[in-house]
Parts: sequence; C-alpha cells; structure tokens
Amino acid sequence: MPNIAVTLPDGSELQVAKGTTALRVAEGISKGLARAALVADVDGELVDLDAPLEADSSVRFLTSRDERALEVYRHSAAHLLAAATLELYPETKLGIGPPTDQGFYYDMYRETPFTPADLEKIERRMREIVKRDARNQRVWIPRDEALAEYERQGEFMKCELITEKTDEARISVYRTGELFTDFCRGPHIPSMGRIKAFKLLSVAGAYWKGDEKRERLQRVYGTAFFTKKELSAHLHRLEEAKRRDHRKLGKELDLFSIQEQAGPGLIFWHPKGGTIRRVMEDWLREQLVARGYGLVSTPHVARHGLWKTSGHADFYQDDMFKPMELDDSLYQLKPMNCPFHILIYKNGLRSYRDLPVRLAELGTVYRYERSGVMHGLLRVRGFTQDDAHIFCTPDQVESEVIGCVDLAMEVLRVFGFSDFSVELSTWDGGESDKYAGTAEEWDLAETSLREALRKRGIEATVMPDEAAFYGPKIDIKLVDAIGRSWQLSTIQFDFNLPRRFDLEYIGPDGKAHQPMMVHRALWGSVERFFGVLIEHYAGAFPLWLAPVQAVVLPITDRQVPYANEVARQLGTEGMRVEVDSRSEKIGFKIREAQLQKVPYMLVVGQREADGGTVSVRHRKRGHTGAVTPAEFLETVLPLIHSRQAS
Repeated sequence: MPNIAVTLPDGSELQVAKGTTALRVAEGISKGLARAALVADVDGELVDLDAPLEADSSVRFLTSRDERALEVYRHSAAHLLAAATLELYPETKLGIGPPTDQGFYYDMYRETPFTPADLEKIERRMREIVKRDARNQRVWIPRDEALAEYERQGEFMKCELITEKTDEARISVYRTGELFTDFCRGPHIPSMGRIKAFKLLSVAGAYWKGDEKRERLQRVYGTAFFTKKELSAHLHRLEEAKRRDHRKLGKELDLFSIQEQAGPGLIFWHPKGGTIRRVMEDWLREQLVARGYGLVSTPHVARHGLWKTSGHADFYQDDMFKPMELDDSLYQLKPMNCPFHILIYKNGLRSYRDLPVRLAELGTVYRYERSGVMHGLLRVRGFTQDDAHIFCTPDQVESEVIGCVDLAMEVLRVFGFSDFSVELSTWDGGESDKYAGTAEEWDLAETSLREALRKRGIEATVMPDEAAFYGPKIDIKLVDAIGRSWQLSTIQFDFNLPRRFDLEYIGPDGKAHQPMMVHRALWGSVERFFGVLIEHYAGAFPLWLAPVQAVVLPITDRQVPYANEVARQLGTEGMRVEVDSRSEKIGFKIREAQLQKVPYMLVVGQREADGGTVSVRHRKRGHTGAVTPAEFLETVLPLIHSRQAS
C-alpha cells in the first residue's frame, strides 16, 4: 500500500499508508488526542474520524474547544433524538434534523401530538442510548436499495430527499447502534457516548419543506453542549428570555396587540406603546434634521410597473402581496421605500452643487411573511422602516458613510447598547456576473466603507462574497442584556437602482453623471427594534422612554386632590404622570406600579399633603426620601433630557 503525506497544523508531516483513517493518525500522534477528537478537518472539509485518507492532505483534529465541532456534536444529538423517538414511537416518520446556532431540531410526522410527558420519555431514552455508547457508522448502500427500504417503512420524506438530492448509484446513511439508520451526509461524532449534556426543550408545528400545502409536522427542539455547566448557563438564558418575551410583556404592560379579526402580522399600537414610539421617532427626526436629511412621506401603494422597473416584481415577488386591480392599472403595496425616494430625486434636474441629497422616511411597508415564521413584533407583515437614501458624488461617498456610521453609533449609545459587532460584506472579486456595478465602483464603495470604519476605530469582520448583489454593506449587530445578538443598523451601496431608473446629476464638466446611492437604516424597523428594546430592558424602560414616568399614589381618598395637583405640576414640565386614585390599600398600589415598571412612585399621605411634599419611591432603589415636587423635578428632568439609558 503506497504512503501518503499528512500535514498537521504545526507544519509537521507524517507518512502513513493510503487508506489510513483519521482516527489512526490521531492515535499515532497521541492517545489523548484520539480520545478528545470529535471530527477531522481534511483540506478544509469536516469528515468522520473513521474516514480513510486517500491522498496527500492537511489534517486538523477538532475537539470540544472548537466551535465547528459543536455543530457536528449537535447534528449527532439530533440523530440521538430521532433514534430514541423511533424506539418509543415506531410509527413516527422522519424528515430532517439539522443543528442550529442554539441546538438542534428534528421534523417528524406523527398523527398523535407529542406531549411534554412524551418529551420527558424521549429524553430518558436518549440518555439510555448514550449509556450504551451507540456507535455512529457511515455506510454506503445502493440508492435503489435505500429507496425501496424507506418506501417499505413508509418514510415518505426520506424517499423525497434521496430522490431530490442524489443521483449517484450509492448513497450515504448513518447507523446508530443496531436499530436506527438515517439518510445523511454527515459527518458525525464517533459514538453517542460522547454527548454529555443535552436537553429537549419544546415541540412546535412545521410544514414539510415549509410548504403550507404539505404535511403538517411536529418539530422537536433540543439543545446540546460539551459540558453540563454550559448547558445550565444556556437554560438559564432561555428562562431569562422567556421572562423578557416581548409578546408576554407587551400584553402585561398594555403596549401593543395583534388582533385576530384584523389578521396576523399586523400590529396595533396601544396608547402606552404609542407613547414610547412617539418619543423614539421624535428623537430620530431631531437627529435627522440636525444632520441634513430631508424628511419625506410617500404613498403605501404604487403602480405595479414601478416595481417592474425597480426589479422587485421579478426578484422579490414571493415576498410581496399580490397586486390589486384598480381603474387604470395594477397597483402594488410597497415592500420597501427605495423606488419612492428615487422618484423624489428624479423630480427635478440635479446639479453636483445640490448633492448630497439625503432623504429619510419613517415609511410603512408590507411584506408577505408566511404564517409559520411570524413572531410578535420581530416578524410581521406590516412594519415601519426608518429608511434613508443618500444620493452623492463619488468624492462625497466616504464622508457620507462616516456620517451614517456616527448616527448608528449614536443609536446604540442613546438606547443603551454598549456591546455590538460589525460585519463588512464584500465582493471578493470572483464571479462578476453575480453582482451589479463595475469593479471600479465596487473598489470605491468597499474602500469607503473600510475607511469609515477605520477612521472611527471600529473593528469589523470581513465577510467575503457576502455582499448583496447590488453592492457592499456594513451590518451592525447589537448584543442585548442577556447576550443575544440582533441585526440592527445597515449601510448599503446600490449600483443597481440608479441604473434602472437612469439617475443623473450634472457635473462640473456640464455633462450628466450617475450618482452614487447609499441605503441606510438604523433600527431596521420600528416594530422589530421596539420588540428588542422590550426584551433588552425586560419592559423596565429607561426614564426618558417610559410611557408613564411617575405615578402619584394617594394613601386615602382625602389626598386625591393634592395628588392631582402634584401630577399637574409635573405634567406642566413635560413629565408623563398618572394618579392612581382607586380606593385600594397603598401596598396594593405600589405593587401594581412595580408590575407596570413605572420608574417613580410618589406616595402622598396627609403629612405630605400638609407639607407640600411627596415620598419618592424608585422601582429599583426603593424609598429615597421626601421632597417637594419642585425638588423632584430638579432631580429627574436632567435625567430625562440627557436620555440616560439606566
């Protein structure tokens, strides 16, 4: 058997017989490495440890210290789930079981719904299989034989997957122990005994292949980590996320609702939620005006032909509502604001002296989200984008991008997010027909984005070949109070729409030139950002955003007139104040105000009424003493005006 060369990460080289498995190579290096290894990286591709090495290759062994190994580990945990389910409920038919960022799931067809008690039984059986240390073994079998066997078992989803995804004579399946075999390309960890910490979490509905016309499945979710400590920390985060769920808090705090009679994915803003929205939007509009943006407002619909010109009707059709036939034409609900701002730009002849033109809008758009993916405020069908489009000359690009970055950083600061990450998505210079624009335009745009980040001292992860087809972009992802990452601001170039709409400006040479166009969104959408804020603050909004900043609590009915006078004084200075005049005990009123997460409770009994004071109670710090209403204002107004996030 001829030898092949195996190059290790430190650059050293081993000579081994052709066909030697990756595990044998690991054993030759050290017994400890062989015990710790979960999967092998061979020339950049992850393979099973028992995969034979057939040619000279670079090999790296991944252990529990490697993030990529966790994905394989969780994929194996999904197989563990499927194996346990079939042992207990053999009538179950299997779909797909991929790993996810948070764990894994498996889609299953079973007429009887899984109950929480079922999940507990399945999890116990999973632990039994782990104790057996069932081996994961890749086996190649004839495709026709596999199809025939799966058809005999009634595994209609596996038959579809094999038919669609393979055309080879043989296909890959994985056997776990003696009973479970799954069509899969792997790789997997060597055996189930390596899975040390896992938990089944929930079951939800899903459709086969996401098609609402296909079979309704049950999606069983779980998670897995390398250690019980990591699992425990993750489960704690999940409990914290459940406590902060914006849908639950939105109802408890009376912020918004989704009305079944009106339809899914359509948000009704209640007075308290509407108050927070108004404060947010007022701040944003002040910022935009101060930074030279023109505030515009555009229609909710337009002729369908506009979306043909923009390309949305061809490339974005599945995410748009169907056109409406009116008297003179087909009309389309707008899925985005870009073409409308372009029409405003085109409304008159532009000179280079007029540029940059910055147009901003809080414009409501409509997108056809499927019923299975809508989620409270985070995925909806009607939402308001804080959209802006900048039309500028090439030599203005860098300064305009810097302005966008500065405004995005101000959003993070004002709304209380100190932790964030930045991604720079680029074209790597490869397949050119995948992208609009010339290589020179891309170079200018990417250089401008890089320079803007460099000049502001912001590190970014470069994402090669991840740019949108119409241009490169900067994406800013905030990290909330419990460590979750959320996509926030985006700054994007567009070489496509200016050409489609024949945009021009007259340059210093008297000739027509095409302007550069920058898309910019800060919140992404008002609805989604508001949902993130609710969860970040667990509903306890900072003072400047709180819908009710203070509530006056009279101890008895005799103090109600004085309580109303205190509220009037504070309201005159712009504070949002309510009086709880119900004939309830003061302890009850305080608890109610705490549950409503009101920042300040001002208790007034007869002593306070006689002395012209209020007894101040803060929602976090408790009782802070008695002061006059004027003294209270001296304390809180600077906090409100400075928009402190705590």
